[in-house]
Amino acid sequence: MPILPLIAITMGDPCGIGPEIIVKALQSPEIDNICQPFVIGDRLALERALAVCRSALTIHEISEPEDAAAAPKGAISLLALSLLSEADLQYGQPSAAAGDAVFRYICAAARFCLDGRIAAMATAPISKEAMHRAGHDYPGHTELLAELCGSDDFVMMLAGDVLRVSLVTIHEALANVPRLVTFKQVLKTIRITAEGVARLTGKSNPKLAVLALNPHCGESGKFGTEERDIITPAIEKARSEGINAEGPLSADTLFHFAQQGAYDGVVAMYHDQGLIPLKMLHFDDGVNITLGLPIIRTSVDHGTAYNLAGSGQASEKSLLAAIRMAAGMVR
Repeated sequence: MPILPLIAITMGDPCGIGPEIIVKALQSPEIDNICQPFVIGDRLALERALAVCRSALTIHEISEPEDAAAAPKGAISLLALSLLSEADLQYGQPSAAAGDAVFRYICAAARFCLDGRIAAMATAPISKEAMHRAGHDYPGHTELLAELCGSDDFVMMLAGDVLRVSLVTIHEALANVPRLVTFKQVLKTIRITAEGVARLTGKSNPKLAVLALNPHCGESGKFGTEERDIITPAIEKARSEGINAEGPLSADTLFHFAQQGAYDGVVAMYHDQGLIPLKMLHFDDGVNITLGLPIIRTSVDHGTAYNLAGSGQASEKSLLAAIRMAAGMVR
């Protein structure tokens, strides 16, 4: 029997739905056939999730990632890096203690990946507010992982079976976006997206659509000059390197064709421009992938869903898709 890749699943904010979707995902028989998973998180939070989800799974506590291979059937391997109290684990209430624990889960998983001890990491959703309360001031997972990996050349992509969308700017105020859309940043995003999509699809030269920043592609400068001065030159440079990129294209029509399979990937200029249509199609099964890192990291494409925490009703589909994609990228 082939050796399955060892994949860490970070619990995310234990006050949100992370522990519950982990329990529900690891109940899927599919997981046992594609990877050897283990959870980095908190025992009390996982015990509570097992009860909420009425799961028959048990907990097999481990001290090293490699110990997950010895887990008995029907058990979740847990590397417990926190010992949170009930006061720290109030459903829907971000806490500094939980925020610090989340930070340590992510750091540990990244270090295991960098050291070659595990093949990949898949992450449950975090609360940025909780992390900020604990003194860890990062806009999100992507930026923290880039720092841990010592990488400036990273791109956030959300992907489903139909759409794959990467972002030139990520978690930024909309007012700041125009000055951050530079020739260098657009070209870098196109390059990394082309490489990442090739890896995901198996196509040597995937077809990319690059979006405009302004309505109607700036209407020949009437609505803005970023298309003429920045985006078009970046696309031309990418094409001179052999990258199959088209654009700039207007976002209000592009996604109609992209969802029909006309493009293998889309490069969007800012967060909501690309992710609103992506989540319209892939709300339950979208996967967040950080491209350009020296490690494999996938994630759910949703938040902590505090309103559902403790109900056992949150869907595990995005986490299942993230684990599945991580295992596929390892292969």
